[in-house]
Order: sequence, then C-alpha cells, then structure tokens
Amino acid sequence: MSNQAVARLAGINVGSPAPHPSADFGLIGLAVMGQNLILNGADKGFTVCAYNRTTSKVDRFLDNEAKGKSIVGAHSVEEFCAKLKKPRRIMLLVMAGKPVDDFIDALLPHLEKGDIIIDGGNSHFPDSNRRTKALAEKGISFVGSGVSGGEEGARYGPSLMPGGNEAAWPHIKDIFQSIAAKSDDGEPCCDWVGDEGAGHFIKMVHNGIEYGDMQLICEAYDIMKRGLGMPVSEIAEVFAQWNNGVLDSFLIEITRDVLRYNDDDGTPLVEKILDQAGQKGTGKWTAINSLDLGMPVTLIGEAVFARCLSAIKPDRIRASKLLGGPTPKFTGDKQAFIKDLEQALYASKIISYAQGFMLIQEAAKEYGWKLNKPSIALMWRGGCIIRSVFLKDITNAYRTNPNLENLLFDGFFNKAIHNAQDGWRNVVSKVALWGIPAPAFSTALSFYDGYRTESLPANLLQAQRDYFGAHTFRIKPEYANNNFPEGKDIHVNWTGRGGNVSASTYIA
Repeated sequence: MSNQAVARLAGINVGSPAPHPSADFGLIGLAVMGQNLILNGADKGFTVCAYNRTTSKVDRFLDNEAKGKSIVGAHSVEEFCAKLKKPRRIMLLVMAGKPVDDFIDALLPHLEKGDIIIDGGNSHFPDSNRRTKALAEKGISFVGSGVSGGEEGARYGPSLMPGGNEAAWPHIKDIFQSIAAKSDDGEPCCDWVGDEGAGHFIKMVHNGIEYGDMQLICEAYDIMKRGLGMPVSEIAEVFAQWNNGVLDSFLIEITRDVLRYNDDDGTPLVEKILDQAGQKGTGKWTAINSLDLGMPVTLIGEAVFARCLSAIKPDRIRASKLLGGPTPKFTGDKQAFIKDLEQALYASKIISYAQGFMLIQEAAKEYGWKLNKPSIALMWRGGCIIRSVFLKDITNAYRTNPNLENLLFDGFFNKAIHNAQDGWRNVVSKVALWGIPAPAFSTALSFYDGYRTESLPANLLQAQRDYFGAHTFRIKPEYANNNFPEGKDIHVNWTGRGGNVSASTYIA
C-alpha cells in the first residue's frame, strides 16, 4: 500500500488544500455528553468541529444527529486543528487521566501560541494545576472546566465551572455563557472560577455536596419507611410537597419520580433495587482534600462512608442475624413529625453547603487562588445536579458580603438554622432511639453543636498527646504567667508531682 493510501486511511487528505478555518470551537470525544454539547453549541449559533479517535463515530454523528446543523467533522487531529478559527478553542470530553494527556500531546504539534485547550472531563484538580503550568510554558492556555448536568444538561444547558489560565476567559466566555444553563433570573450558570485547577476543584466540591444531598434524601426516605411505616407511594407524595417549598430542587424532584415509578406488577421498582451504592471517586476526593486542608467537612465524609457501608452487603446480612437493636415504633402526630423531618433535611443541607464553602475558602488560602464565591453559588443554580431554589439564597449571601466567613453567619441562614433546630433535634434523637442509621443528619447536627461551642474538650486531648508523645500544648490567655507563657509550645512532665510548675518547659 502506498504512503498516500496509508495517509488517506488515517484521515489525512494528501494533495488537497488545507481546510479553511470555519469552526468557532472544536470538541474531541463523541460519547453522549460530547455529542450533546456540540448540538447545544450549534443551536446557539456556533459552528462546531467534531472529532473522535474512532473516526467512524464522526461520520455516524454527522449523518444522523448533526445533519443539517452548523457542525463539521474531522478525521485526524491535524484536520481538526486546521478547521478551527484562531485562537483555536478545543474542548476535550474524554476519560480523565492519561487520555487527557495523550490528546494534549497529539494536539500540541498543530497548535500555536495563544490557542486554548479545555478539559471538560471529571479530572482531579492537581492534574489541572500541572497542565495549566506546563502548557503556559508553551504559550498555550489551559482551562479545566467542571461540567455538570448530565446528558440533558449538556444538550440544553449545563452548569460550567471554568478555571485555569485566565487569559483564555475572554476568548471562551461568549461560547460558555451561551451554552450554559440560565438561572431563574436569566443569568448564565457559568463564570470564571479562579486559577489553575480551581474549576475542577469547584466541580469536585459540587460532587461532594451532591453525595451529601443524596445521602440526606435517602435517610429521610428510610426514616419515613421504617420509622413511620409509610408505603412508598405516600413517601413519594411527601417529596412532591417538599419540592414546592424550601427544599425545591432537582434531586427532590427526581426522588419523587423514582418513588412513583412502578414495575409491571404494580409495585415500586425502587424496592427491588439492590441496596449497594456505587461511586466514581469524586466524593472521596472531596473528603480526602478536606482532611488534607484540616477542614471538618463531616457530612460529605459520612456520605462517602455510607456508600462504603452499603457495599459490604454480605457482612450486613450476617450482622442483621447476630446484632440486636430496637424495633422502630412511632407514636404521636405523623404530619408534625414529617414537618420536623423537612426542617431537619433543610438544616442539614445548610450545614453541608456551609462546610463546602469552608473548604473552598481554605483552598483559596492554601493554593493562592482568587475564587469567585458569589459566582460559584450562581453556577450551581441551574443545569447541575445540585440545582435548587436554596442556591439563590447562597448567591445573595455572598453577593451581599463576598468576604462572608461562614454561611451560618449570614442573616438569612442564621435565622433558618435556628428556626429548624427543634425539628432537627427531634428527628436525630428519634432515629437514634429507633435504631435507624442517619449518619448525615447526625453529623450535621454534631458539627453545628461543635461549631457553636466556645470550649471543646480538645484541651484534654492535647494534654494526653503531650503526656505520651511530648507533643506540647498552649495555655489559655487568661491563665498565662511566667511558667506558662501565652503563645508558647509547652511540655510538662506529667508523671511528676501534681501541679508542680517547675516540671514544665516551653519551646521559645
């Protein structure tokens, strides 16, 4: 076979003039998300170039879904780059990890300074940190963008969370904000997040909060099912009512639909699904990062562990036959308890988001990022999985005070958490007595009580650490003196005479 024939099979048009740049942006990766984003872009008036490593997918897409739209295809990386207007704007929607790096390496020989590569996959933010720096050295702008909303969001308007090399933003802003979802105020659910891997970091936190929201909803379902003895059809109607109030959200809405769905025999399909939850790791990333930064993002951590607990089904089956506990028995006003449960869910969601933004604030300090908190809340108001009416209040809180230290200090949320407290405490105490696990509800309340406590028992913990490992402690300002100076790391010989200050030493 001749070299020209080989080249033609590879998708290179040998001897043909270079294609005229016609596409406003290009997208690599024609799985459903990629196809839907391309169709979304074409609907908004952009010409999009589509490419996939398996080029037959390009032809099928052009002949079917993309037919008659402002979409062009390419059969090689070289042809793909040649069809893009400058600066070239290239979005990758491929598997995270090595595939992203492989495509970047394949693109680089065909790019020029000022071109832009956008990773729209679920990449871990340290990878985006690395890529931003490495590509900047070559004159290429890298953007790591969170994309949320699933297939429908990609088609009709996702939440987009771009971060990276800010020089790219003016060149992609119009495209991104055009294809993004719009809030109920008509604002695009997309804005520049921050530096380096900030976009993927925010998507990671988004996914962690999603884990927390889903776990809270599942606990509410279990409490109504086992604690109140309600049939699934009745529980579905409770979620339908909740979706008209403060809990109005995509996840509450789909929970209502899931619970209403019956199998062919007329029974709820959800009751036939094996109780082993899967996970792809993004919630775990959030929990690990919170530990790395020393932030108590307890609710997301419990949501991850709840999925892990669900996965050990054989152990749970055996334990159910060996380990005893109470049998739930509800007495009282059922409707009043359901109202308390609604408040418990609302308060726990407030805690989850407060913790998420605490992590975001700490990341900004740790990594030297300038993060746009009001815009982050806005980005989550539409298109994404955690979209809810609730996020409008978070947007307002950070717009009113961009330096808000904690969401719980905002007047609206401070009032809401106080109003919800009685119901919240009633629910958590009842489920403990009933023996129904509610780790997310419980940890949310424990965090709240810990956060509002001026003096925690960590003083004893520090004394224990100093006793067995000479880890030192610091003295409270009101008890400082010459033997125990304020702000100094002190070690005491705890096996000496009680109260013998001469046995103490401090490190200057």
